[in-house]
Amino acid sequence: MPTMQDVARHAGVSVMTVSNVINDHPHVRATTRQKVLESISALGYHVNTAARSLRQGKTGVIGLAVPDIDRPYFGMLARLLIDRAAAHGYELVIEQTHASREREVDAISRSRLRSYDGLFLYAAELRDDDAMLLRGEFPIVVFGEHAYSGPIDHVEMANADGARLATAHLIERGCRRVGILGGRIGDPDDIGVATLRTRGYREALEAAGLAFDPALVRDAEYSYEGGSAQAAALLAEVDDLDGLFCATDVIAIGAMRALHEAGRRVPQDVRVVGFDDVSLAAFTTPSLTSIAPGHDEMADAAMEMVLGRISGERAADDYRSFTGPARLVERESTASVV
Repeated sequence: MPTMQDVARHAGVSVMTVSNVINDHPHVRATTRQKVLESISALGYHVNTAARSLRQGKTGVIGLAVPDIDRPYFGMLARLLIDRAAAHGYELVIEQTHASREREVDAISRSRLRSYDGLFLYAAELRDDDAMLLRGEFPIVVFGEHAYSGPIDHVEMANADGARLATAHLIERGCRRVGILGGRIGDPDDIGVATLRTRGYREALEAAGLAFDPALVRDAEYSYEGGSAQAAALLAEVDDLDGLFCATDVIAIGAMRALHEAGRRVPQDVRVVGFDDVSLAAFTTPSLTSIAPGHDEMADAAMEMVLGRISGERAADDYRSFTGPARLVERESTASVV
């Protein structure tokens, strides 16, 4: 097998320069980097990850546990984290929890047993009582909307703010009977995506002087099928519905299908806003107005948190949280109608 010394001789550089290129050191000239990469390719050189792990006491692997990889949001999150991990010399291993508390707990345990260097966990079902599982020496960064009374490394979306933006936009476009799909009216201790986004929806209605009608709030499975089914049910009961805020883009796309099948035009009859701004939103017909929750900023913050833990640069009690900035991306589903 070719060695790093062989690559250095082939490229006409020092072994240290080859090492800097392999480890993505920022202070390497582009021409030198390209020369080394061409030599690596020509010689078929591979980094001996096992030996490097023994030297560094690390595996070079970070886990990512999400509910379902086939949902557009989680696929996008995985891609963003894979790119950032690779830039720092790490690989990402992905597993599904299917939004099961038992599997989320298992993901934490397996990550330690497999000697991952850290774990990104989208916690759909963990609650405040589970916070102790998320603290300690093993680096864990939690994505998700549940609040924890104890400190953890936590990345979340601006759920209420984003919902408020979405609903206010529908009202500004003339909607007066605005429904929410994927919402839920919960008690004060019920803090999650559905209740937080319902809170923002309700605040926007009240700020505009519109009455909050619980009949317009529909819980829904966060899927295309869930959005379609709940939109159809709402249309069957509410004749004057003219706006829909959907808790995710996936729900919104399902809802637009139901609207089409019911003979209701988007945006002429019903305007629709989603949440997540997944790439598919720009390619539906009509294209979907959505809340962009700061995907890049959240991925950057999560990677900084986990790397700080892995490197030991952060104190044991230095827990951090980050909320992505929400912004409205206007598209055809809420366009003004001439």
